[in-house]
Amino acid sequence: MNITYLGQSLSAAVISIGLVVFAFGSGVVMVSLLHRQMAKPIVTTTFPAPLILDENLLKAKAAILYDPTNGRILFAKNAQKQLPLASLTKLMTAEVVLGQMAANTSVQITKKDLDADGDLGLRAGDTLSLFDLLKLGLVASSNDAMAAAAASLGSNYLTAMNDMANKLGLTKTYFLNPTGLDLSRDSAGAYGSAYDVARLAATFYKEYPDYFSLTTNRKVTVQSGTRTLSAVATTLPLSSLPGFIGAKTGYTDLAGGNLVVIFDIEIGHPLVAVVLGSTEQGRFDDIRTLAHAIRTNESQ
Repeated sequence: MNITYLGQSLSAAVISIGLVVFAFGSGVVMVSLLHRQMAKPIVTTTFPAPLILDENLLKAKAAILYDPTNGRILFAKNAQKQLPLASLTKLMTAEVVLGQMAANTSVQITKKDLDADGDLGLRAGDTLSLFDLLKLGLVASSNDAMAAAAASLGSNYLTAMNDMANKLGLTKTYFLNPTGLDLSRDSAGAYGSAYDVARLAATFYKEYPDYFSLTTNRKVTVQSGTRTLSAVATTLPLSSLPGFIGAKTGYTDLAGGNLVVIFDIEIGHPLVAVVLGSTEQGRFDDIRTLAHAIRTNESQ
């Protein structure tokens, strides 16, 4: 046998084994490093962060700050407490009416639709589109307009409203009339919780954003025959709220001041704020407190 050839072959084999060992060892090192990287805790931040706020800063009996993008509750004060809803009821009235009727449907006003005092000058015999009635009901909180819109569904509109509440899982909510007006000194026209209202508002905004955005207008004007009906928006005090998307006000003797507001915490990320059982002016102050607190919370 050629000794020189044998020596060269053995050298090549040793070198090959060495390379394999080196490669394997490097692989072990690489796997070890990768394992260490994967083992590091992953730090995630949830935006926006939950809000810690002294409940006594709010005049409202109940309040909530709700993120509809993921269903998170960012702040709550008695959020499950059942309270009178007042005109926040009109969000559900609009929800069921729009779900069953076309916006251009003509509706004739009847005496039954009108409150004894009237609120915006509607008269029995007037004919308005459903769209105009809902504008008056949402922007100016007209009880007459919303009663007429509900009546366009026939006599079972309350059943439709309560069925929708059940469908949405609003367990604290039920309706006795389409406006939320008090029925007596002891009985409100509708009841619900701040949590239920937040979810209802989020649903209405998702399904009918154009209607919700009407409430950012400073006033509402519609034609009724040759007459022009005009009223200032009840949400006017919120016009300077950063990111304001829409709102619905409510106030009765039993309810006190109620308000639900949707605003953007950042572009394309809405939050829902609700206060129930505040005062007529305090409801706006309460919402500003919540909105300011969550923005300050995120800037820290």
